[in-house]
Amino acid sequence: MMRARFPLLLLLGIVFLASVSVSFAIVYRESEPQRYNPFHYDSNKFHTLFKNQYGHIRVLQRFESSKLEKLRGYQILEFTSKPNTLLLPHHVDAELFLFVLEGRAILNIVSPDDRDSYDLQKGDAQRIPAGTTIYLANPSDKETLRVATLAMPVNEPTQFESFFLSSTESQQSYLQGFSKNILEASFDTEFEEINKVLFGEEEEKQEGVIVKLSREQIRELSKHTKSSSRKTISSQDKPFNLRYRGPSYSNKFGKLFEITPEKNPQLQALHLFLSFVELNEGALFLPHYNSKAIVILVVNEGEANIELVAVRQKQPLRFRAELSEGDIFAIPAAFPVVLNATSNFNFLAFGINAENNERNFLAGEKDNVISQIQRQVMELAFPGSAQDVENLLKNQKESFFVDAQPQQKDEGRKGKHGPFSSILGTF
Repeated sequence: MMRARFPLLLLLGIVFLASVSVSFAIVYRESEPQRYNPFHYDSNKFHTLFKNQYGHIRVLQRFESSKLEKLRGYQILEFTSKPNTLLLPHHVDAELFLFVLEGRAILNIVSPDDRDSYDLQKGDAQRIPAGTTIYLANPSDKETLRVATLAMPVNEPTQFESFFLSSTESQQSYLQGFSKNILEASFDTEFEEINKVLFGEEEEKQEGVIVKLSREQIRELSKHTKSSSRKTISSQDKPFNLRYRGPSYSNKFGKLFEITPEKNPQLQALHLFLSFVELNEGALFLPHYNSKAIVILVVNEGEANIELVAVRQKQPLRFRAELSEGDIFAIPAAFPVVLNATSNFNFLAFGINAENNERNFLAGEKDNVISQIQRQVMELAFPGSAQDVENLLKNQKESFFVDAQPQQKDEGRKGKHGPFSSILGTF
């Protein structure tokens, strides 16, 4: 009899220990400090391609998480230049999509038989096809120019090369890669003259690829420039402004400006959406997820806390980060996310794989995916009744952007778990 009971007691003991271990693991994962966040890239993660007294060019070369494998062929470029400066003519082996975050720019796009010159303002965007020669000036006397660019390399997925025509202290002209006899035959000129005209002596070279402009040079560059399209956002090849048609979402807590690939041929060609979000201090961008798009968030100004929810081994796993100017945060498709602005905060977002994407909100009056679930299914999905769920949803009168610390009408509501604890309790 004792022999029969001993294995049973041993088995019960093992089951008990296993259940305690599982419970402990869940609690531990919840309370364990976040040591590594593969979705957050602060400004220190950028690699500096060039820097001098007039500005800099930096790049975020790769996204590390396995959940971001589809971003392997995308990089983020940050370009900053001081007033009255020029980024010298060059081309890159990558598709570029640039967005003016701050300041004003004169963009020249050069083709074999033509040149287009555009006067870009804050909020303007433009696609640059791979291999296109461009140069970019900051004509302002006071404002710093800041441009964020999404780069899509065409030769190697994880890197691109910049080909500058000028020979400066920091790099040689790519023309110098050709042999002397090839250059002489190509220009029908002695190499000494070619070297003098195109490459120069060491003491004559510019300090780098960002150079100072005189007022007269700026006046000449400004002649015959065209403004971005203010009448339409469906331009085939000209700059367009993200803010032209006003915000897609707007209330007293924030605004979202957005153009989807269905509305713009340049975005459609690259399967992108482009959005810009402004949050007031203390605002919450409600929990939501994108159905198809992988979103690259580029912080322009301010500070905010972000929480992203993944699922691992059937358990929700929260990734937190404190965002500030220059940071990047990548959001995989279908991963719920929420932002809480701790100061006035704004950011640019590139949506990758964006065609037919839908933004699904998990709270708020409008576009709330949970509110579309049938009552009979609500009864089965949540511990509260369908009426409880509907009442809970109706408590939030705002949509998209809300107060992150609303006044509680009933002290008894504090600390209680509602019928959504299985979903929203993760945030």
